[in-house]
Amino acid sequence: MSHTIQLEGHGIAFSCEPAKSVLDGALAAGYEIPYSCRSGICGSCRGRVVSGAVQGGLGGGLTAEEEKSGHVLLCQAHPCSDVSVEVREVRKIDRSAIKTVKAKVYRMTRVAPDVTILQLRFPAGTRVKFKAGQYLSVKLEDGSFRHYSMANPPHQNDSVELHIRHVPGGSFSQKMEQGLAVGDPLEVSIPYGDFFLREGDQDNKPTVLLASGTGFAPIKSIIEDAIKAKRERSMVLYWGARRPQDLYKMDLARKWESQLPWFRFVPVLSDSQPSDNWAGRTGYVHQAVMTDIPSLGSYEVYACGAPAMINAARHDFVHSGGLNPNAFYCDAFVSTTTSASETIQVQIKAA
Repeated sequence: MSHTIQLEGHGIAFSCEPAKSVLDGALAAGYEIPYSCRSGICGSCRGRVVSGAVQGGLGGGLTAEEEKSGHVLLCQAHPCSDVSVEVREVRKIDRSAIKTVKAKVYRMTRVAPDVTILQLRFPAGTRVKFKAGQYLSVKLEDGSFRHYSMANPPHQNDSVELHIRHVPGGSFSQKMEQGLAVGDPLEVSIPYGDFFLREGDQDNKPTVLLASGTGFAPIKSIIEDAIKAKRERSMVLYWGARRPQDLYKMDLARKWESQLPWFRFVPVLSDSQPSDNWAGRTGYVHQAVMTDIPSLGSYEVYACGAPAMINAARHDFVHSGGLNPNAFYCDAFVSTTTSASETIQVQIKAA
C-alpha cells in the first residue's frame, strides 16, 4: 500500500511505498530535495515531519535537538502513513538534460601519492550542460557505476576533469592502475547532484568553501565558474589535508588568491611532520574556520569531502558559529564496497 507524501509549502505530493525511503520516493516521482551520501551519514536530506509517521531516519547526521523537533533523515525514513514533511528546497528533475556519452581518456596525471587527475574528451561536436559542483557517473565493465565530481567549469563542456583518489582494491582505482590507457573509451552519464552555488538573493552573501582531500574538485569548478562569470562574491577556501603533498593543487589556489580581490585561500594540515617544514595552519580544517570566523550568521557554507569533516563542520558552525542550518550545503564522499572498498561519491542515480 502506497502512502502520500506532501512537501509542505511547495504544493507537491507524490506516492511512496513503505519499502522505499521518502527520498527515493521523491526521486522516483521526479523531485530532488537536498541530499548527498544517501546512507544516513551526512545529514543533508534532513526534513521535519509535520504530520504522519515514518520508520527510521534517526541518528547519524542529526543532532539531539533536531530529533526532538521532529527532524528525520529522509534517505532512511520510510512512510508508515500519509506524511507531511518540511524540506529546505525542492526542484523538478529534468531527466532530458541527462546525457550518456562515450568519452575517451585524454590524459592521466598523478598529482599526489594517491590522487590522479583523469581528463576525458567527448566525441567531436558533443557538448554537455551542467552546473559547477555537479558530478557524473562512470559505467564500469560489470555494469556498476562510480560517481565523481567534475573539476572543470561548465564553459569547458566538451571534456571533463576528474580528481580520483586511489584506494587499494577499489574497482576504478585498479582499472586506472593496471589497464586504463590514453584513448580508452568510458561511458559517462552527466549531470547529477545539487551541490552548486546558490544565486539570487544570496549573491552578496560571503561564502566559505570547505574541502578535504579530493573534495577540492567541485570547489575548483565553482571558483573557475565564478571567475568566468566575473562574479565578485566574497569567497574563502579552507582546504584540509594530512600532508603538504596532499594539497595537490595548492599552487593554483595560491594563484587565485594573488589575482582575485574577492578570494582568499587557507590550507590546513592535520598531520604535518617536521620534515615537511610546514609553516601554515594545522589541526582540523573546520576548526580553522571557527577560529577565523567565529560568527557565521551572515555566511553560506559549501563543504565537500569526508563525512566526518562535514558532520563536525555542520554541528559546530550551526551551534557555535550561529550559521543558519539552511545555509550549509554539502557533498559527502563516502565509501562503498565492490570487491573491496573504494572511496567514491555516492549520490543520485537518476535514470
